[in-house]
Amino acid sequence: MHRISLIHPAGADWTVSSRLVDAGGLETIVAAESAAHPDADVFVVPEALSEAPPQLVLMDVDSTFLNEEVIELIAAHAGVREEVARITDEAMRGELDFAASLRARVAALAGLPESVLAEVREQVTLTAGVPELVAAVQGAGGVVALVSGGFAEVVVPVAAELGIAEVLANRLAVRDGLLSGEVDGPIIDRRAKADQLRVLCERLDIDPARTVAIGDGANDAEMVQAAGFGIAFCAKPALAEVADAALTVRRMDAVWAALTGEPIG
Repeated sequence: MHRISLIHPAGADWTVSSRLVDAGGLETIVAAESAAHPDADVFVVPEALSEAPPQLVLMDVDSTFLNEEVIELIAAHAGVREEVARITDEAMRGELDFAASLRARVAALAGLPESVLAEVREQVTLTAGVPELVAAVQGAGGVVALVSGGFAEVVVPVAAELGIAEVLANRLAVRDGLLSGEVDGPIIDRRAKADQLRVLCERLDIDPARTVAIGDGANDAEMVQAAGFGIAFCAKPALAEVADAALTVRRMDAVWAALTGEPIG
């Protein structure tokens, strides 16, 4: 059985309607539901996730787990936020090579004191519904993990507050207390994100069919396609085109509702 879930926007809120259906005639049913509810986000949840909760939910961080793009907050301290935001937007649309774009953006941060990273940690905010989704997945015995083209110096402490231990992100090189304008170590790009999904499945003995990946930009495409179910979250078209489902309601707890048919709580 597959689950068809519709997330209906309702002003600042949302509702979910959901039912289990046989695989036969699935395309016809989905087409009918989409036509009847043109404003709703339609999820066709595969059998492995319709019958049991996810064993792994792997999320992108900037503009997904968090509301902000961390590098833009750092760039504001250097007076180059607009320039960095433009490059970020082009990279997330898939118009620029991510690694090259990251190096260019990080270079613009050279000379900033390392202390700005602590200030940025205080500025970031969790996307609405993130704590509820994390608690629901963990409460059902699953793992929530983060993989980010952003920076571990900001992401790791925020993740730890929610009991998330599995975090892979870039690191900023520091010399004499100042950002050097370079990335320290390998860049976490689209291939690294997909590889991390496979690594976690192998290390944690997780069935790939019971994995969910969530992201918002082109850099998340391979990860989303590698997962048992890939979700484009308020995403750029380049990701929405290849994901299994697109969520336009900016509530992360709506993901759980779509998978299970029931709102959290």
